[in-house]
Amino acid sequence: MTGQAKAGRPNQLLRNLNSKIASIPMILTAIVIFLGGTVWTVFYSFTNSKLLPRMSFVGFDQYKRLWAAPRWIVSIENLAVYGVLSLIFSLVIGFTLAALMDQKIRFENAFRTIFLYPFALSFIVTGLVWQWVLNPEFGIQSVVRSLGWTSFTFDPLYTPSIVIYGVLIAALWQGTGLVMCLMLAGLRGIDEDIWKASRVDGIPMWKTYLFIVIPMMRPVFITTLVIIASGIVKVYDLVVAQTSGGPGISSEVPAKYVYDYMFQAQNLGQGFAASTMMLLTVAIIIVPWAYLEFGGGRKRA
Repeated sequence: MTGQAKAGRPNQLLRNLNSKIASIPMILTAIVIFLGGTVWTVFYSFTNSKLLPRMSFVGFDQYKRLWAAPRWIVSIENLAVYGVLSLIFSLVIGFTLAALMDQKIRFENAFRTIFLYPFALSFIVTGLVWQWVLNPEFGIQSVVRSLGWTSFTFDPLYTPSIVIYGVLIAALWQGTGLVMCLMLAGLRGIDEDIWKASRVDGIPMWKTYLFIVIPMMRPVFITTLVIIASGIVKVYDLVVAQTSGGPGISSEVPAKYVYDYMFQAQNLGQGFAASTMMLLTVAIIIVPWAYLEFGGGRKRA
């Protein structure tokens, strides 16, 4: 048996050899560019680099300055609010639309196209469009006041305390259609016999969705969460197009903070420190999830 096992190992190594060779450039790219770039960024975050990287180590000074900066604190608070609400509303609205579409409604293809169309636009276009829509001079506020409600006020992009919610509205308008399509694909994969059995047993539809359908769509939800989360962390162009970080610094986000310090303030050390903190935040969320999803599954098996 041992000899057969040893003889079988070379055959396994040679299996799909062409695909393994073809994946070498991608693996090297991931190692050299992504992993190498990450190590390089973390390394120089401990230096006093300005316009160009330089080996002038200052320890944790850049991180102390970072967490003492009001602009960075505001950006973290905005990202937390934007991220949590974006996850909740994207999943709820996307799943609700998908459930309605799954009822075999008329003109389904037309509605699906309408809801998905905003996703084809860039964040710059979306930001500019919603900047106009939310403008109090000729946007929603102006239209409602022209109908007789002269005291109506709706100008989130010009109110520091709620400006991040104006950005959230634009993001939901653009991204919810994609979530709907992912959820609809998952719903269409549910066996029709499950629906028939639930109707025969007299189970309400909402209970069927909550206790049967949603648990069966776990892989779809995980994929959707990863897509939404990646968009949350790197949100930048939508904020720049809508508010440019204003009023003041009330709509700042970490990605804009990194860009401004690296390319405008010419303070690479501070930009590297901020980007390292973004990486650490993602790692704190992703690593435990990956362990529970893959490592924990192997132990249970």
